[in-house]
Amino acid sequence: MAELIIHVNKIKDNIKSLSNFFAENGIKWSLVTKVFSGDKEFLKNVLTEEVIANISSVGDSRLTSLKNLKAVNPNIKTIYIKPPAKIYAADLVKYADISLNSSYSTILAINKAAEKANKIHQIIIMIELGELREGVQRADIMDFYQKVFNLSNIEVIGIGSNLGCMYGVEPTYDKLLQLSLYKELISARFSKELQLLSGGTSITLPLVENNVIPKDINHFRIGEAAFFGVSPYDNKQFKDLNIDTFEFSANIIELEEKKLIPDGIISDANIGHTAVYEQNDLGELSFKAILDFGMLDVDKNDIEPVDKSITFVGITSDMLVIDLGKNKTDNGKVKYKVGDKIQFTPNYMAVARLLNSKFIDKKYN
Repeated sequence: MAELIIHVNKIKDNIKSLSNFFAENGIKWSLVTKVFSGDKEFLKNVLTEEVIANISSVGDSRLTSLKNLKAVNPNIKTIYIKPPAKIYAADLVKYADISLNSSYSTILAINKAAEKANKIHQIIIMIELGELREGVQRADIMDFYQKVFNLSNIEVIGIGSNLGCMYGVEPTYDKLLQLSLYKELISARFSKELQLLSGGTSITLPLVENNVIPKDINHFRIGEAAFFGVSPYDNKQFKDLNIDTFEFSANIIELEEKKLIPDGIISDANIGHTAVYEQNDLGELSFKAILDFGMLDVDKNDIEPVDKSITFVGITSDMLVIDLGKNKTDNGKVKYKVGDKIQFTPNYMAVARLLNSKFIDKKYN
């Protein structure tokens, strides 16, 4: 069985490095663990006491994941990082200490559930700043806050935005300054001091490093940088974080020399995805290897073979075919054989899907 290898100590080092970085900049942060989908083994291995000591909260976009988090460590403060569904208000109050919100009717349901549970639920209200994802329209902000401030079991602790996640709108200084100005307006009008100005995700980290964010921005929700060591802003390593935190390894289950071009009438009935081939390759041969994973496990575009000489041939639901060329090393020896492993570097989406596949082994190093 193909396996995903998780380098626990490198991830833990990243989290601790980010905690130090944020502390130096006077910023609180939430660790977003949604890539692990609430995997209890991960939570036990990675979220040890020394790792979470300087994290404000741990976040996820699935209530089942927060439920698992609370089961592993009931004392961890949890944050639900997308607007919740109204129907699950009771579960939200049970498993999330904080949530991001943009719908008043949903907040009403949360208030009712919190009152029934004899709890005060904290919320950060999200503002639309151009990404066209979640967020209250800017013209409605004051009326929205006024209504929410009057609710008995809701504590508004912040204002936030989400940039760069859907359309890729960059989190510029001017965008974040708008968020800061709205905080000041709210504080002046309602005599309420918002604790958190949540300025974004891993994509915003280079702005913090270069000291080009408004001084009021004091909270970040970070996932990708912690687990992969990069900022989506430029897809480059952030500071000295570890980037070799995950490996994907698959087994060669067949290896034969075959034609480059399929033989027969090609119909529309295929369920796989294949590479484009050239008609002038007719009659040419190369070594094809079949690996033990497929489309059900991961998108082939989200993994990169470590051996750059390997090329993609095709993928079906449970098998991937690669081209090994002549399958020889520079000194003429056979390069691969049946039973050998092919190594891949997975990106964020690949890891998320592989962790959710019951057909992939997970190995914590």
